[in-house]
Amino acid sequence: MVHKAPRKSAAEITRQTASTVTHPASAQVIRDLHERMVRIRLFETEAGKLMEAGKLPGFLHLYVGQEAVAAGVMVALRDDDQITSTHRGHGHAVAKGVSFRHMYAELYGRVTGACLGRGGSMHINDVTLGMLGANGIVGAGVPIAVGAAFAAQYRGEDNIAVTFFGDGATNIGSFHEGANMAAILRLPVLFICENNGYAEFTPQSKHMLITDVADRAASYGMPSVIVDGMDALAVYQATVEAVARARAGEGPMFIEAKTYRYYDHQGVKGLRHPYRSDAEVEEWKARDAIDLLEARALADGTATRAELDDTWQRTRDEIAEAIAYAEAGPLPDPADLLLNVYSG
Repeated sequence: MVHKAPRKSAAEITRQTASTVTHPASAQVIRDLHERMVRIRLFETEAGKLMEAGKLPGFLHLYVGQEAVAAGVMVALRDDDQITSTHRGHGHAVAKGVSFRHMYAELYGRVTGACLGRGGSMHINDVTLGMLGANGIVGAGVPIAVGAAFAAQYRGEDNIAVTFFGDGATNIGSFHEGANMAAILRLPVLFICENNGYAEFTPQSKHMLITDVADRAASYGMPSVIVDGMDALAVYQATVEAVARARAGEGPMFIEAKTYRYYDHQGVKGLRHPYRSDAEVEEWKARDAIDLLEARALADGTATRAELDDTWQRTRDEIAEAIAYAEAGPLPDPADLLLNVYSG
């Protein structure tokens, strides 16, 4: 009989990764982490409401619950560093600095969107900010990031590339090809596995026999670390170390962030397919990343409750303005259908 490795509970992951935070971060870093997570949470919450109201076309894969990963990684990066994302890419785009206006307009399919209304939810990008794109194909962002890292190395530049992907993507050939090339060429690229426990509706225990996806990095001679993906400080500090290593020419690193998405695979209510229990969802929500960081900030005097509340309100106001901007934008002209479309 084949025994499959079970998914660790939220409590077990806390115990396993508690030692990751080794030194305190600055007040500026904590405030930055908090603001980026709040921006992601509110952007996604409002996007979910718009979808449920029938105002957005296409699919919507929400990032709510996983905010600590995008924020923790992005705070450790420079503006000229590049990232590739997944079908669940809004959080990465927001954390990298893509504007609410252009993101909501893209979700609405308006020409004022980040991709002129052509990319939609799963293909938002802004190359001027180093956001090379979300991607509807599982694992497809990996070789793009590896290529970006190769370009930086070839030009003698010290910027790095980061690729985000889920646990299921590590079963895809493009991941293994990209990881092998990155390791053998010692490329400045970070592999960030956002392990939320499910590949769409399939639990990790049913699509791989290992408990820790990070174990796969060793087969390429690549170092790895496991962090609590509900702890923004833990993610940040692990990323700082990996970034320093990559910039020093020491090659790639694999970070597995154990995290969780609160909503279904697609949308808010999804297909209502009972593949996980309400108790499991609530267990993870009890360790909400934003609540955890706010509690720390209040306890150590990094921020007051009024300051934290101000971040929430300023973000709500910005989102309301951005949605109004998006709704006022024109739809694409059918005459421009072939604009930026190329064929060999």
